[in-house]
Amino acid sequence: MWLRTSCYISFDVSVETPFILMLRPRSGLQQWIARESYTLKPDNIIAVEYTDHYGNLCQRLTAPAGEFSIRTSADVLTSDVIDVSPGAPFDEVQHLPTHVLTYLLPTRYCESDYFIDLGKEIVAGMRPGYDQVAAIERWIRENIRFNPDAPHFQLSAVEVNRQGEGVCRDLAHLGISLCRGLCIPARMVVGYLYDLKPMDFHAWFEAYVGGRWYTFDPTQQSPKGGRITVAYGRDAADVAIFNQFGPTLYPREMSVRVEKLATAPE
Repeated sequence: MWLRTSCYISFDVSVETPFILMLRPRSGLQQWIARESYTLKPDNIIAVEYTDHYGNLCQRLTAPAGEFSIRTSADVLTSDVIDVSPGAPFDEVQHLPTHVLTYLLPTRYCESDYFIDLGKEIVAGMRPGYDQVAAIERWIRENIRFNPDAPHFQLSAVEVNRQGEGVCRDLAHLGISLCRGLCIPARMVVGYLYDLKPMDFHAWFEAYVGGRWYTFDPTQQSPKGGRITVAYGRDAADVAIFNQFGPTLYPREMSVRVEKLATAPE
């Protein structure tokens, strides 16, 4: 399916402030970027792009005092379904690719060493691998409330499990932690999801089983495609769509849209 994404973010900047943005999707096995626009205001801002350790496209710039805004748009070919593979086997740690090993370790928001016992309880009787991750996804959906308006801020997996609710990012942290506690590599994904309600940037997680990554999303009732990935990382700290270095700034305005195109863009 062809999707058109658009994003607008604006800030009131009190003093000259360095930013790192992460707002550009890149083409890969799961998506093809056919057209893209990226506009900064004021238009004399010079951005330098680099690729981080996880393959994400990052834009580094310094915003002057005053109004600062970013507007992006992209036409993307992506699948309207996600791959599922019940029975895909567990990968022994000693046989994992080296680049996957980092997704086994505890991190700031994914304290996987606290979730070993709960994880074993959740997956009891399940075949090691994909079926265990599917059981974790189902357990989160049934036990942790997805609340897009949750008042909590940047919850870790321990905190969201205690609170019993959270936004998409929080539920992903819990899923990642439970997987890693079972020695299943898992990573955070941030991007767009077609027909998400309410529309916003979205977060889910991927688990590495059967020799590849599979998508899991506890906020959705069934496997759902129409996803566009912007960034991968160990947890939310790696995939923030913006980081600023100076006085704390919150967007004055932010809007996100995802539209389905009837035909391929010309």
